[in-house]
Amino acid sequence: MGKSDLTDVTVAIQGLGHVGWYLAERLHDAKAKLIVTDINTDVVNKAVTQFGATAVAPEDIYAVQADVFAPCALGAILNQNTIQQLKVKVVAGAANNQLADRQSGDALHQKGIFYAPDYVVNAGGIINAAMEMLKTDDPSFANDRLAKLPNTLDQIIALAESQDIGMHVAADRYVEAQLNGN
Repeated sequence: MGKSDLTDVTVAIQGLGHVGWYLAERLHDAKAKLIVTDINTDVVNKAVTQFGATAVAPEDIYAVQADVFAPCALGAILNQNTIQQLKVKVVAGAANNQLADRQSGDALHQKGIFYAPDYVVNAGGIINAAMEMLKTDDPSFANDRLAKLPNTLDQIIALAESQDIGMHVAADRYVEAQLNGN
């Protein structure tokens, strides 16, 4: 978006559960403008009061004018119908399996919307789960891995741009190359 900070960037957050609420807090602290929705009206009202957020009905979140759409609730919400409604430059959120199908990723690419694949954006959650499974609380375990995430996303972006493919395809190719030792 050509900015080095989030001041006055408008983010539409779908879902104010644990991760969505944490995201809203961080974005508010960074001076972003928030548009929020959730099926729990109490948490939406709390976000309006605490963050000065604008509330919209769950079915209306796709059509709001924003810079970023952050799906943090259900999977498979990016489909041919919802993508046509989007008025954003970026989709980046914590919901798992956001694309209803591969054609939805293609539609985002064709519409010129930057899509940060959920399994790249959510890598911090996987790192946390790995820490729990390994029964480690060593902060360097997480910090070392988290520090690599921006570079990973940069490599996926470079692949997408160099091959003129959607981010969803580039992310899959990147992961396949990593798994094959390339």
